[in-house]
Amino acid sequence: MAFVAINYITCKDDYRERFEQLFATRARAIDRMPGFISFELLKPEQDGGPYLIVSHWEKRENFEHWTSSEEFVEGHKRGFADLKRYKEEGREPPLKSDFKTYEVIAL
Repeated sequence: MAFVAINYITCKDDYRERFEQLFATRARAIDRMPGFISFELLKPEQDGGPYLIVSHWEKRENFEHWTSSEEFVEGHKRGFADLKRYKEEGREPPLKSDFKTYEVIAL
């Protein structure tokens, strides 16, 4: 069975452009991972709605390997640096993440 991970990201208005820029210039580290099939970043049409980061995998284990890999750290280092900077400045994080996983049962 195929496996899908969806990360629902809510960004503060002043961080949306930066968030999109991070993905436009992404490291593509996920592309090298065994079992990775595809990835999409979906932008909300309504103001303030969450972005969806959708990744497709051959199986759950491939995804779990990704989240604990050096490639994961590489792929997220600029975003993690932003979060660290906000924290050091005593500011609220510029985004919130709500992560869900799914097993594909029909295509």
